[in-house]
Amino acid sequence: MSGIPDRMMASVLVAPGRLEVRDMPVPAMEPGDVLVELTAVGLCGSDVHFFEHGRVGDLVVESPLILGHETAGVIAAVASPADANRIGERVAIDPQRPCRWCPACRAGRTNLCERMRFPSAPPENGAFARYLAVPGDAAHPLPETMSDDEGALLEPLSVGIAAVRKAGVVPGSRVLVAGAGPIGILTGAAARAFGAAEVVVVDPVDARRQVALSHGATRVLEPAEVATLDGRMDAFIDASGARAAIAAGLRSLRGAGRAVLVGMGSATVDLDLFLLQSRELVVEGLFRYVDTWPLAIQLVASGAVRVDDLVTARGGLDDLADFFRRNSDPDTMKFLIDPRLR
Repeated sequence: MSGIPDRMMASVLVAPGRLEVRDMPVPAMEPGDVLVELTAVGLCGSDVHFFEHGRVGDLVVESPLILGHETAGVIAAVASPADANRIGERVAIDPQRPCRWCPACRAGRTNLCERMRFPSAPPENGAFARYLAVPGDAAHPLPETMSDDEGALLEPLSVGIAAVRKAGVVPGSRVLVAGAGPIGILTGAAARAFGAAEVVVVDPVDARRQVALSHGATRVLEPAEVATLDGRMDAFIDASGARAAIAAGLRSLRGAGRAVLVGMGSATVDLDLFLLQSRELVVEGLFRYVDTWPLAIQLVASGAVRVDDLVTARGGLDDLADFFRRNSDPDTMKFLIDPRLR
């Protein structure tokens, strides 16, 4: 830890809708950890839910919490047995810290770890801060050709990759994506990179539909137009969380089609059981990702998927509250924070 300060500045959620920039201890490393000085942190939809409501599902903010988990930076220190030669390495971070030995972890489903510690999920502090300690194998080296901004946006791209994998997208697939926020846009882009012949993105906002067209969508629709797809699509991925979008998306599926529900919105949805039964549809939820960073890096480094042009604005810790309030504007996509700045 030579040369690393004991304290750092961080943006802390102290109550719903209220952030404070505070002087905080630099996080302690565990064996095998690396300490990353963060240079780019994206504002995620789950962060917005915590900011606005103080909770996401069963995860409730009960004490001051640092949000943020879409991250890239530079390794500043390591804890044995991590390799000290990694100091100075630019990395993108898979934010999950699974226990590695519960039944889910042993089965390779580390995203479902029973003892998961995830930055920004209460009570685990997150990344809107100068430093973050993470397991060494969760810090993925970035190619010289990739920017730190691109590294931070590998996290939402990873959600898209995980959704496309779960949906069984293969070359020639016909895919419907509901919601053209960053997750929906990058899910559509991942589907195209996986070889989908048709990627239809639906969103009520025209500006967002146009972004989808520039990131791999072959066609965009307004919500009322989804009915024209009845029984045509192989896969449906919901990135909206809207009841109506999920109902219409399920009806778009052919027999034995697959639906993956990603978006956070409605707590409950109504399911047409006859539709599910008569078409033998497969409907699954998605929770984060497993082993997606290597592919995400390859897709961005090769130019198969673009992420940096989704950045709406960049700022420092003092800008974060304003970014939260602007996040619902229809012309916004992704805000990035450089925690070294105020």
